[in-house]
Amino acid sequence: MKKIFLVALLAVTVQFAFAQKKEKLFNGKDLSGWKVYGTEKWYVDSNGLLVSESGPDKGYGYLGTTADYVDFEVELEFKQEANGNSGVFIRSTVDGTKVSGWQVEVAPPGNDTGGIYESYGRGWLIKPDPEKDKALKFGEWNKMKIVVKGDRVTSYVNGVEMVNYADEKIGAGKGGVLLQIHDGGGIKVYWRNIVLKKL
Repeated sequence: MKKIFLVALLAVTVQFAFAQKKEKLFNGKDLSGWKVYGTEKWYVDSNGLLVSESGPDKGYGYLGTTADYVDFEVELEFKQEANGNSGVFIRSTVDGTKVSGWQVEVAPPGNDTGGIYESYGRGWLIKPDPEKDKALKFGEWNKMKIVVKGDRVTSYVNGVEMVNYADEKIGAGKGGVLLQIHDGGGIKVYWRNIVLKKL
């Protein structure tokens, strides 16, 4: 009986450890594990930072994981220059530069960073309370965490919960994690320490 209990305990421990394993989505060297959509610029600079930058076409651009993720927690850091209008998509797919899915907004101050937007669909689903915008440090490094589990998405910026939202359509969504460059040109955003944990 004791042996059976120990084997069961070991199995639970291994399963828990596997569930808690963190995966580096960005290796600091190249774009392995990612796919570029559109003609905008995505590259790794000499400091090992992932850079998203508007190109001459000034269109939408995306950098998406080659793997799909359903329930997960993703943490990353971003720093905005110039316009800085970007975002992190969850359970999303891309056809050309037309994305289907949900974006956790990354934008300049006063533009609802941390809110959830459904592209080519219902538009804004939820925006953070305006007073939470002070959590964003424009031109400096910011930490973002997004927790996606079932039909619920919770976003954090620099430790501040921005939104906590449940939606049936998001719950049924499938796809990868994508970073975005908004159209219009003049955008440059740096990214680092992109880590995902499956839940």
